[in-house]
Amino acid sequence: MAVWQTLDRQYLWQSPWYSLRQDRLRTAEGHEFTYTIVDHPGAVWIVPVTRQGQVVLIRSYRYPVEDWCYEVPAGGLFPGLTPEETARRELEEEIGGRAAELRFVGRFYTSNGISNEVAYVYLATGVEIGEPHREPTELIEIRPVPAAEAVRMAREGGISDGPSALALLWCEPLLQNT
Repeated sequence: MAVWQTLDRQYLWQSPWYSLRQDRLRTAEGHEFTYTIVDHPGAVWIVPVTRQGQVVLIRSYRYPVEDWCYEVPAGGLFPGLTPEETARRELEEEIGGRAAELRFVGRFYTSNGISNEVAYVYLATGVEIGEPHREPTELIEIRPVPAAEAVRMAREGGISDGPSALALLWCEPLLQNT
Protein backbone atom coordinates (compact mmCIF):
# COMPACT_ATOMS: atom_id res chain seq x y z
CA MET A 1 0.00 0.00 0.00
CA ALA A 2 3.02 2.31 0.36
CA VAL A 3 2.98 5.00 -2.31
CA TRP A 4 6.54 6.12 -1.65
CA GLN A 5 9.64 3.96 -1.42
CA THR A 6 11.63 4.20 1.82
CA LEU A 7 15.34 4.52 0.99
CA ASP A 8 16.68 5.12 4.49
CA ARG A 9 15.36 5.48 8.04
CA GLN A 10 17.19 7.08 10.96
CA TYR A 11 16.09 7.79 14.50
CA LEU A 12 17.21 11.27 15.50
CA TRP A 13 15.98 10.93 19.08
CA GLN A 14 14.20 8.21 21.08
CA SER A 15 12.37 8.11 24.39
CA PRO A 16 10.07 5.60 26.12
CA TRP A 17 7.04 7.67 24.94
CA TYR A 18 7.84 8.60 21.33
CA SER A 19 10.71 9.06 18.90
CA LEU A 20 11.74 11.46 16.18
CA ARG A 21 12.44 9.66 12.93
CA GLN A 22 13.78 10.92 9.61
CA ASP A 23 13.01 8.92 6.46
CA ARG A 24 14.60 9.39 3.04
CA LEU A 25 11.85 8.69 0.46
CA ARG A 26 11.39 8.37 -3.31
CA THR A 27 8.14 9.09 -5.16
CA ALA A 28 6.91 6.99 -8.10
CA GLU A 29 8.24 9.77 -10.38
CA GLY A 30 11.74 9.42 -8.87
CA HIS A 31 11.75 12.59 -6.73
CA GLU A 32 13.73 12.04 -3.50
CA PHE A 33 13.08 13.94 -0.27
CA THR A 34 13.36 13.74 3.52
CA TYR A 35 10.35 13.43 5.82
CA THR A 36 10.64 13.88 9.60
CA ILE A 37 8.06 11.99 11.66
CA VAL A 38 7.07 11.79 15.30
CA ASP A 39 7.00 8.00 15.69
CA HIS A 40 4.43 7.23 18.40
CA PRO A 41 3.09 3.90 19.70
CA GLY A 42 -0.47 5.28 19.98
CA ALA A 43 -2.62 6.47 22.86
CA VAL A 44 -6.04 6.20 24.44
CA TRP A 45 -8.59 8.86 25.41
CA ILE A 46 -11.29 7.85 27.88
CA VAL A 47 -14.59 9.66 28.46
CA PRO A 48 -15.46 8.62 32.03
CA VAL A 49 -19.08 8.87 33.18
CA THR A 50 -20.01 8.37 36.83
CA ARG A 51 -23.09 6.49 38.01
CA GLN A 52 -24.60 9.94 38.62
CA GLY A 53 -24.20 10.83 34.92
CA GLN A 54 -21.32 13.28 35.29
CA VAL A 55 -18.38 13.30 32.89
CA VAL A 56 -15.08 13.37 34.75
CA LEU A 57 -12.86 15.98 33.15
CA ILE A 58 -9.36 16.70 34.30
CA ARG A 59 -7.65 20.06 34.35
CA SER A 60 -3.98 19.50 33.53
CA TYR A 61 -1.03 21.83 33.43
CA ARG A 62 0.66 21.41 30.03
CA TYR A 63 4.18 22.76 29.96
CA PRO A 64 4.55 22.93 26.12
CA VAL A 65 1.74 25.51 25.96
CA GLU A 66 2.26 26.83 29.51
CA ASP A 67 -1.45 26.60 30.26
CA TRP A 68 -4.03 24.69 32.24
CA CYS A 69 -6.20 22.64 29.87
CA TYR A 70 -9.43 20.72 30.33
CA GLU A 71 -9.16 17.19 28.98
CA VAL A 72 -10.45 13.68 29.43
CA PRO A 73 -8.07 11.11 30.92
CA ALA A 74 -5.59 9.89 28.32
CA GLY A 75 -2.21 8.25 27.94
CA GLY A 76 0.21 6.47 25.67
CA LEU A 77 -0.03 2.76 24.93
CA PHE A 78 2.08 0.57 27.17
CA PRO A 79 4.18 -2.22 25.66
CA GLY A 80 2.43 -5.54 26.07
CA LEU A 81 -0.97 -4.00 26.87
CA THR A 82 -3.95 -3.70 24.56
CA PRO A 83 -5.57 -0.29 24.07
CA GLU A 84 -8.42 -1.40 26.37
CA GLU A 85 -6.01 -2.47 29.11
CA THR A 86 -4.16 0.84 28.72
CA ALA A 87 -7.47 2.74 28.98
CA ARG A 88 -8.28 1.00 32.27
CA ARG A 89 -4.77 1.71 33.55
CA GLU A 90 -4.93 5.43 32.62
CA LEU A 91 -8.37 5.79 34.20
CA GLU A 92 -7.00 4.37 37.43
CA GLU A 93 -3.80 6.43 37.28
CA GLU A 94 -5.30 9.84 36.54
CA ILE A 95 -8.59 9.84 38.48
CA GLY A 96 -8.42 6.67 40.58
CA GLY A 97 -11.31 5.48 38.43
CA ARG A 98 -12.76 2.05 37.89
CA ALA A 99 -15.40 1.54 35.23
CA ALA A 100 -18.30 -0.89 35.35
CA GLU A 101 -18.16 -0.95 31.54
CA LEU A 102 -15.61 0.18 28.97
CA ARG A 103 -16.81 0.57 25.40
CA PHE A 104 -14.61 1.15 22.33
CA VAL A 105 -15.96 4.14 20.37
CA GLY A 106 -13.46 4.58 17.52
CA ARG A 107 -9.94 5.47 16.42
CA PHE A 108 -8.32 8.35 14.55
CA TYR A 109 -4.92 9.81 13.69
CA THR A 110 -4.00 12.68 16.01
CA SER A 111 -1.69 14.58 13.65
CA ASN A 112 -1.26 12.64 10.42
CA GLY A 113 0.91 15.28 8.74
CA ILE A 114 3.78 14.81 11.19
CA SER A 115 3.01 11.68 13.25
CA ASN A 116 1.83 8.09 12.99
CA GLU A 117 0.05 8.27 16.38
CA VAL A 118 -3.30 6.46 16.49
CA ALA A 119 -5.84 7.53 19.13
CA TYR A 120 -8.27 4.98 20.56
CA VAL A 121 -11.40 6.45 22.15
CA TYR A 122 -13.32 4.69 24.91
CA LEU A 123 -16.47 5.49 26.85
CA ALA A 124 -16.23 4.34 30.47
CA THR A 125 -19.56 4.10 32.31
CA GLY A 126 -20.42 3.44 35.92
CA VAL A 127 -17.14 5.06 36.94
CA GLU A 128 -16.28 5.23 40.63
CA ILE A 129 -13.62 7.83 41.44
CA GLY A 130 -10.94 6.83 43.93
CA GLU A 131 -7.38 7.74 44.83
CA PRO A 132 -5.30 8.57 41.71
CA HIS A 133 -1.82 7.07 41.15
CA ARG A 134 -0.24 9.83 39.09
CA GLU A 135 3.26 10.27 37.80
CA PRO A 136 5.24 12.91 39.76
CA THR A 137 5.16 15.34 36.82
CA GLU A 138 1.38 15.22 36.36
CA LEU A 139 -0.41 18.30 37.73
CA ILE A 140 -4.07 17.32 37.53
CA GLU A 141 -7.31 18.48 39.11
CA ILE A 142 -10.42 16.30 38.80
CA ARG A 143 -13.55 18.15 37.61
CA PRO A 144 -16.80 16.14 37.31
CA VAL A 145 -19.36 18.09 35.26
CA PRO A 146 -22.81 17.26 33.84
CA ALA A 147 -22.50 15.44 30.50
CA ALA A 148 -24.24 18.28 28.63
CA GLU A 149 -21.72 20.76 30.08
CA ALA A 150 -18.75 18.63 28.95
CA VAL A 151 -20.16 18.45 25.40
CA ARG A 152 -20.86 22.20 25.41
CA MET A 153 -17.25 22.85 26.47
CA ALA A 154 -16.01 20.64 23.60
CA ARG A 155 -18.21 22.47 21.08
CA GLU A 156 -17.41 26.00 22.29
CA GLY A 157 -13.63 25.72 22.79
CA GLY A 158 -13.58 25.27 26.57
CA ILE A 159 -11.67 22.07 25.91
CA SER A 160 -8.62 23.08 23.90
CA ASP A 161 -7.11 19.59 23.71
CA GLY A 162 -8.27 18.43 20.27
CA PRO A 163 -8.36 14.67 20.91
CA SER A 164 -10.31 15.20 24.16
CA ALA A 165 -12.85 17.42 22.39
CA LEU A 166 -13.26 14.91 19.57
CA ALA A 167 -13.63 12.03 22.05
CA LEU A 168 -16.44 13.90 23.83
CA LEU A 169 -18.19 14.75 20.57
CA TRP A 170 -17.97 11.15 19.38
CA CYS A 171 -19.44 10.01 22.70
CA GLU A 172 -22.24 12.60 22.73
CA PRO A 173 -24.97 10.26 21.35
CA LEU A 174 -23.93 7.58 23.85
CA LEU A 175 -23.96 10.02 26.77
CA GLN A 176 -27.68 10.54 26.31
CA ASN A 177 -28.20 6.86 27.21
CA THR A 178 -26.04 6.79 30.36
